[in-house]
Amino acid sequence: MLDISLLRNDPEKVRENIRKKFQDQKLPLVDEVIELDKAYREAQQQADALRNQRKVLSKQIGGLIGKGQVEEAEKTKARVAEIASELEALEVKEQELQAEVKKRMMVIPNIIDPSVPIGKDDSENVEIERFGEPVVPDYEIPYHVDIMERLGGIDLDAARRTSGNGFYYLVGDIARLHSAILSYSRDFMIDRGFTYVIPPFMIHSDVVNGVMSFAEMENMMYKIEGEDLYLIGTSEHSMIGRFIDTILDEEKLPLTLTSYSPCFRKEVGAHGIEERGVYRIHQFEKQEMIVVCRPEESPMWFDRLWQNTVDFFRTLDIPVRTLECCSGDLADLKVKSLDVEAWSPRQKKYFEVGSCSNLGDAQARRLQIRVKGKDGKKYLAHTLNNTCVAPPRMLIAFLENNLQADGRIRIPEALRMYMGGKEYIG
Repeated sequence: MLDISLLRNDPEKVRENIRKKFQDQKLPLVDEVIELDKAYREAQQQADALRNQRKVLSKQIGGLIGKGQVEEAEKTKARVAEIASELEALEVKEQELQAEVKKRMMVIPNIIDPSVPIGKDDSENVEIERFGEPVVPDYEIPYHVDIMERLGGIDLDAARRTSGNGFYYLVGDIARLHSAILSYSRDFMIDRGFTYVIPPFMIHSDVVNGVMSFAEMENMMYKIEGEDLYLIGTSEHSMIGRFIDTILDEEKLPLTLTSYSPCFRKEVGAHGIEERGVYRIHQFEKQEMIVVCRPEESPMWFDRLWQNTVDFFRTLDIPVRTLECCSGDLADLKVKSLDVEAWSPRQKKYFEVGSCSNLGDAQARRLQIRVKGKDGKKYLAHTLNNTCVAPPRMLIAFLENNLQADGRIRIPEALRMYMGGKEYIG
């Protein structure tokens, strides 16, 4: 959510940003906010004037009674009562106008960073850099579900019976590999100075509205029936929500955190064959990175976060590339975003395995996450998040890139201690 002063002082900047995100349908919101905000401030001024008038008249009543001017005192009391009634109506009007302003402000997209490429959708995202040599072996790379089934490592049929489509049972060495990757990612991030956290897996609606847009919530999150609770779609939700309505000490920043959680997503819409299996599912686990920092430090942390993911995948011998998200592909709260994509020898292309985002002060403004500076003044923090690893999607890249000609899966050295010393499975 933007600072209202930006719309008051530079509405054209907000309009231009909306155009850059190809959301022209939202342009009328700018004028609506300006008009509603003007009416709100006028109501506020009227209410303040009435409060001041009531205060003055209330003081006069005692003096009039003391002078024996009872009739005049009664008239003054009557006027004070009238003012109270007028104030009550104005305060209701203030609340209604403020709610209407907020309703529209929550939909207006955040101002994107000047470095973000302009484009309509993800087809216009820009490749930045490649890490590792993408290889297509001279033997067949089967579909990832076939690889897992040959190793006795997955049961999709049973999951359909118990839970429906979009779920799975992982079994044996594949299940162990899944857990090993998460354990390794946890230690990898701790070694980089991040504090390990296991957060709540359900959050209240006020936290949901603070961390994401309403459209995202509707398409992603499962609600607990009869309760003000939602299952998290990523641990970022509860990790940022941890700081709702708090004032942080500037000297304790940055907060660099790495969190484990299961994630639950609706994943609305139909998908192609490569996104079946365990690519796009309703339940998965993830190791996340979260940073809460001073505004001037967020660009630096953005670069550090995506580099962590690249480094992690390279220790597992998986080639990756980074992709700058264009303006039309950015979620409304994001200032800048970069995807990390892993190489798929089967598809002979890269696919997304992680996303790094700088949200500026958007989440902090919604959740009132403030920082107290050395001078005593308060300001809004900046928040960032990034995926370290999200198996089982990452398992697809791992299995395809480490599959041997004889059907075995090579275990890179960095992961062997988490797999009981095994060099191969299968």
